[in-house]
Amino acid sequence: MSRRSSNITRLLDRGTFNDRVLRQLGGSMAFIAGALNAGGFLAVHRYTSHVSGIVSGMADDLALGEIRLSLSMLIMLLCFIGGAMHSTWLILWARRQRLRGGYGVSMMEEAGLLLLFGLLGAGLASHKGLFTPPTVMLLCFIMGMHNTIVTKLSGGLLRSTHMTGIATDIGIELTKMSYYNHLHSSKIKDIKSNRSRLWVYSMILSAFFLGGVVGALGFKHLGYAFTLPLALLLFGLGLRPVWYDMRLRWRWWLQHQEQGAGPRD
Repeated sequence: MSRRSSNITRLLDRGTFNDRVLRQLGGSMAFIAGALNAGGFLAVHRYTSHVSGIVSGMADDLALGEIRLSLSMLIMLLCFIGGAMHSTWLILWARRQRLRGGYGVSMMEEAGLLLLFGLLGAGLASHKGLFTPPTVMLLCFIMGMHNTIVTKLSGGLLRSTHMTGIATDIGIELTKMSYYNHLHSSKIKDIKSNRSRLWVYSMILSAFFLGGVVGALGFKHLGYAFTLPLALLLFGLGLRPVWYDMRLRWRWWLQHQEQGAGPRD
């Protein structure tokens, strides 16, 4: 097995900041998340990846006596959690089946759901009362899946939608970088920054911002048809590890067949 193929498939729950594939995948997923966030705002006038805002809105509406709005926020939260649970189940199932591309299956399924969101969004333009609730619920579910994939893949090191945490991590690393160790002692460790982490966090934040700009322009000029290139990108990212697993299983089946058809005494 080549080193390149190994890198593609060995990242499940064991990612590090030195993994080139993890950095590339994290940036791609952050870009898609930014674009989806922009599209979600266009569709439902809310940033569906911003769970802190959802929970805060739910509390505010409850305090103001807006029970119906508070319940709608609760449903959005539950859908996000449901998406995270579903994506995690797929990854855990793949691991139990001795597969390496469980996150690929989750990406490919998310691509299909993203196309469904585009269809619902197109219907939203002419039948808002009928399509708005399912569209909001589906988009929250998709965002929950999306964030979970990178979280599980990197072992909790990265998030693709949670830019609050990413910005916090950038601030931490910048502080470590600028800290002056005026006292050197064998009993006290020097403060050292992790430049690799800082680079990855900055790349994730930049990719999310760029995705937001591209997504806003794409949904503005193409409407919900812009979900198609995003879904194709997601599908392509997921197909690579899934195809790797399929080839391995096919080789294993052929070897098993050859051994079963061997000469017998």
